[in-house]
Amino acid sequence: MATKRKRERFTPEFKAEVVIAALSGERSEAELCRRHNITAAQLSQWKRQFVENAATLFESNRKQSDASAERIAELEQLAGRLAQAVDIQKKALDWIALNRSEEE
Repeated sequence: MATKRKRERFTPEFKAEVVIAALSGERSEAELCRRHNITAAQLSQWKRQFVENAATLFESNRKQSDASAERIAELEQLAGRLAQAVDIQKKALDWIALNRSEEE
């Protein structure tokens, strides 16, 4: 029975480094595959993904920043409501403690 090889996970940084080395011609693809213990098919897939997504590097971050700003505003509103709720609970506890001390 053949042993199953554990699937290795590579970080995006590692993939980018290997792909850039391959695209720059710094080392041959075969040498990169041997050095990093990856298959030629894997390197080809990483290169394809790299090239396909290269244009997104030059897109505006405006969409992301608008969505982030909207989310921050929602979270700030939530924090304000929670702070109010805590203040109300503190006042209620103070009132209850004051009434108990008056009854004793």
